[in-house]
Amino acid sequence: MSATSPAAPTPAAVQPIIVTPDLDRLQAFYRELVGAEEFTRVPEEGPAFFVGLRVGGSELGIVTDQSVETGTPTRILLSIGVQDVDALLDRVGPLGGTVRGPANDMPWGQRVAHVQDPDGNAVNLTQPV
Repeated sequence: MSATSPAAPTPAAVQPIIVTPDLDRLQAFYRELVGAEEFTRVPEEGPAFFVGLRVGGSELGIVTDQSVETGTPTRILLSIGVQDVDALLDRVGPLGGTVRGPANDMPWGQRVAHVQDPDGNAVNLTQPV
């Protein structure tokens, strides 16, 4: 950094948030597939508008909006590190998601399976090889 360049601000955190017409369905998908745990809910009582989930050391938010269309192309990919990619693939369909193909070993040292959540959002399940 040069003497005349200002220091870049330090971000507090980045939290991906998925907008869905069916918050309960999407929350169940991530809970049952990768063990996501709810840590916050707004409002605390009654039907939720927002749910914050913890997935390992990361956070994922889900917001409900009845007018949002599912299955539309997305430009965001969620990549979730898991212990055994292949063991989870049989669970994706019964949880409302779609497996896009078999898991493959990648040259950068990961085994990766491309899936979609029930809303059609792209999700990569990954594990080190």
